[in-house]
Amino acid sequence: MNRENVKICIMRVAGTNRDNDAAVCLEDQGAIVEILHLNDILRRRNLGTYHGLVIPGGFAYGDYVRAGAIWAKRIQNFLGKDLRAFAESGKPILGICNGFQVLVEAGLLPFLDFSESPVVALAGNASGRFECRWVNLSINGGSRCIFTSRARGVRKFPIAHGEGCFIARSPEVLEELSRNNQIALQYSRPDGEVAHLNYPDNPNGSDLDIAGICSPSGTIMGLMPHPEDAYWGYQMPDWTERREISPHGDGLGIFKSMVDYIEEKF
Repeated sequence: MNRENVKICIMRVAGTNRDNDAAVCLEDQGAIVEILHLNDILRRRNLGTYHGLVIPGGFAYGDYVRAGAIWAKRIQNFLGKDLRAFAESGKPILGICNGFQVLVEAGLLPFLDFSESPVVALAGNASGRFECRWVNLSINGGSRCIFTSRARGVRKFPIAHGEGCFIARSPEVLEELSRNNQIALQYSRPDGEVAHLNYPDNPNGSDLDIAGICSPSGTIMGLMPHPEDAYWGYQMPDWTERREISPHGDGLGIFKSMVDYIEEKF
């Protein structure tokens, strides 16, 4: 596939506020991007015409009940069959912050079982408050995640969430995630050593310092930090200290990996 034919849908609902930011990043990578409200997708029934899907950040439906829950249930009830076919075809799905919460609540992560009883959750931050800060992320080079194929080492992204504490129903779930190399990103210190639950390196108390996971196939990823807010060089927190500002920041690899994967596979 030619890069200019890569077509990605960004789904939005009431309360979404990071859709345009993600679109700019993907368009910079040469993709054709359409931002569509969930209702438009339900009316058109055209999800299968896209090569990738992004569920962006924000506060969907005001995050009533719990973060991402209402959006997830609407997807399960009204778009479940189409979304299952999309996911099982190997087309990539990226959920950022609120989008990660949606993927977990809808059962697309961690095991693509569409369960109505999730085995993991993104709970309230251990600090008891909304966390808005830059964090260091250690990228698991052994992960099967396709979204980190162009990103390695330690990266710096911002977070902005009140419910980002990754917890699992049991230790066995965490063991399976580790064994399957589904842990894509972990909160770390600047030197790349994982945070070991130390605050604020781990800003929310997530089990195993998990900041992002992928599906067993690696084609579905959810992460709490915002790569779209670290995509351009001038967005990075140390840009004023640099002699030369790079065109792109640390978030580049996530979006480049997605578009490269689609170009190579479809």
